[in-house]
Amino acid sequence: MASIVARTGKSGRVSYQVKVKLKGHREQTETFRRRTDAMQWGQSTEAALREGRLTATSESKRHTVKDLIERYERDVLPHKKDQRNPKRQLKWWNDEIGHKVLAEVTRAVIAEARDKLANQATRSGREKKERKRSPASVVRYMAALSHAFSTAVREWGWLEYNPFTRVTRPKEARGRIRYLTDDEQPRLLGACKASDSPLL
Repeated sequence: MASIVARTGKSGRVSYQVKVKLKGHREQTETFRRRTDAMQWGQSTEAALREGRLTATSESKRHTVKDLIERYERDVLPHKKDQRNPKRQLKWWNDEIGHKVLAEVTRAVIAEARDKLANQATRSGREKKERKRSPASVVRYMAALSHAFSTAVREWGWLEYNPFTRVTRPKEARGRIRYLTDDEQPRLLGACKASDSPLL
């Protein structure tokens, strides 16, 4: 049920605080300058709560990206074969935008982080030379957090949609095509014949 309380500030200006209380839901509160706006908001918010349309919206304002990553690492990651790489990738995201509440994570926020990720120098290879991350590496970093967001949408009800689905990912370079040499061909066929696998 929506209730409206008129409040007078130090300047003498009147504002209207509306509260919507519904069993099984968190209390929703908002303040307006006009009573008619407060009444409209109260009615639409109450209807949205009854129809279950406001749950994810309110949850996205309660949880941070850090909360999402911590729950994902605790509940989802242990069931994946590869845990080390996603943990490293999720740590980067946590350091970068972990403080933001989920409602603040827009396409623009993700795109800015993606560009920073792509331009950051990283040490790789045997010689540990500094070089920019490859497009494929940036895609993997994005996929790690995107999967966590998808889980929050599908299973936890923290979000209405995954903002990563609307952000362009870097194009990965096509893999190098390599042919067997004349020396490698018979060795590969010999190894296949010696194998116990019926498929080989």
